[in-house]
Amino acid sequence: MLAGMNMLAAVAVEAVQGAAKPGLPQLDVNYFAPQLFWLALTFAALYFLMSKVALPTIGDVVAERAGRIQRDIEAAAKLKGETDKALADYEKALQDARGKASSIAKETREALARETEAEKAKVEGKLAAKLQEAETRIAATKTKALSAVNDIAAETASAVVGKLIGQDVSLADVKKMLTPAAGE
Repeated sequence: MLAGMNMLAAVAVEAVQGAAKPGLPQLDVNYFAPQLFWLALTFAALYFLMSKVALPTIGDVVAERAGRIQRDIEAAAKLKGETDKALADYEKALQDARGKASSIAKETREALARETEAEKAKVEGKLAAKLQEAETRIAATKTKALSAVNDIAAETASAVVGKLIGQDVSLADVKKMLTPAAGE
C-alpha cells in the first residue's frame, strides 16, 4: 500500500513539475505528507469518539427503545385480555338479564291470565244471575199478561154473549165456561 502511495506521489510530483504554474494545493506534492498525517489523525479521533461515545449511546437508546416497545406490547396484551374478559362478563350479564326479564314477563302474563279468568268467571256468574232474574221476571210478566188476557177475553165474551142473547152474563159464569175449554 505504501508502495502504491509512493508511486502516486511520484506521478503527482512529475505532473506538478511539468506544469509551470502551481495548481490546486491539495494536489501539490509538498503538502501530501501533512495532509495524510491530519487525515489519519482525524480518522483515529473520529473512530475513537464513535466507538467510545456515540455508538454506545445510540446502542443504549436502541436497547431502551426495544425494551419499551416490548413492555408496551405486553401491557397491550394484558389490557386486551382484561377487555376480552370484561366483554365476556358483559355478554353473560346481558344474557342473564334477558333471561330474567323473559321469566318476569312470563310470570306477569300468567298472573294476568289468572286474574282475567277469575274476573271473567265472576262477571259470567253475575250475568247468569241477572239472566235468571230476568227470565223469572219475564215468566211472571208473561203469567200476569196471560191472566190479563184471560180476564179481557172473559169480559169480551161476556159483552158479546150479552149482546147476542140480550141478557147480561156474569163474568164468573163466562170464566167458568172458558176454563174447561182452555184446559182441552
